[in-house]
Amino acid sequence: MNTGKLNWDVLKKLLHENQGAVRKEVEKGGSVGEDCAVVSLEAGRLILSTDPVTAASENIGHIAYHININDIATTGAKPLGIMVTILAPPSAEISDIETVMREISEEAKKHQVMILGGHTEVTDAVNRMVVSVTALGTMNRSEKVTWTSGAKAGDKILVTKTLGLEGTSILASDFKKQALEVLTEDEYEEARSYAHALSVLPEGSLMGKAASSMHDITEGGVLGALWEVKEASGKGFRVFEELLPVTEVTKKLCARFSLDPLRLISSGSMLITVEDEKKALSLLAQEGIKATVIGEITEEGASLVSGSIELQVEAPLRDEIYKMYDE
Repeated sequence: MNTGKLNWDVLKKLLHENQGAVRKEVEKGGSVGEDCAVVSLEAGRLILSTDPVTAASENIGHIAYHININDIATTGAKPLGIMVTILAPPSAEISDIETVMREISEEAKKHQVMILGGHTEVTDAVNRMVVSVTALGTMNRSEKVTWTSGAKAGDKILVTKTLGLEGTSILASDFKKQALEVLTEDEYEEARSYAHALSVLPEGSLMGKAASSMHDITEGGVLGALWEVKEASGKGFRVFEELLPVTEVTKKLCARFSLDPLRLISSGSMLITVEDEKKALSLLAQEGIKATVIGEITEEGASLVSGSIELQVEAPLRDEIYKMYDE
């Protein structure tokens, strides 16, 4: 099989046929396009999400923390704690594991998130460090849960910050020599700095009540995230390539490695659908969060307008970053 996420048809079949026991406490379980499960308890709601980091050699702890906490943020919930699993290859040093845990702990302290437990193991089943985090958040029963499936036809589609932040930082840190062939020293440092712009907690806490849906842009890039919104909501989308915010640094690195920035892992940018885009842009701007309207939700279809051509977007195969690790 190819590296990356399972294809959509296989994933949907697996989820449909393997749900385990049905529990009345579960408001939302495993479903395509939704990154979180929601469990209703007497004291409120428990929000859960899990994700691994498999395509990075540096800043692994930092990335692992944020991609999971970001999923919690998309529901409008407040993060509470995380569970951490580290699988290290025999070639790893104790200092490598210490670095991962230190990075996770430092980020967790910033958001009052506790490391609740986990598992650490050295195994020849992996040839580079794999870190998987499960995140937990909480909400009151009276609070609105924002689902990816909440997008409605006519909603405007916004993205925050710029696209490809995580992918750009990985390319810079893991492939420095090649990156410096096309970047100046200042541009290279800018690319590395993107690793510290991966949190979407501010967007989540700000837009939870105003958005019809929120989705963290991770594997598959913005086109992958749009497809997940499409699958979850049963609607479509129409976006404009010229409106998609991609920095020159990201463009240069993607050109150097022959990667599509629109399908590049983009943690740090949130996809938000709203009925009133002016109000949303104003709210975000007041908190210093850059956002761009890139298109709208439609009744059906999946299109990317590039100049005078309207392209049909296909289901995502795998993230562009995995091409860098193909043997």
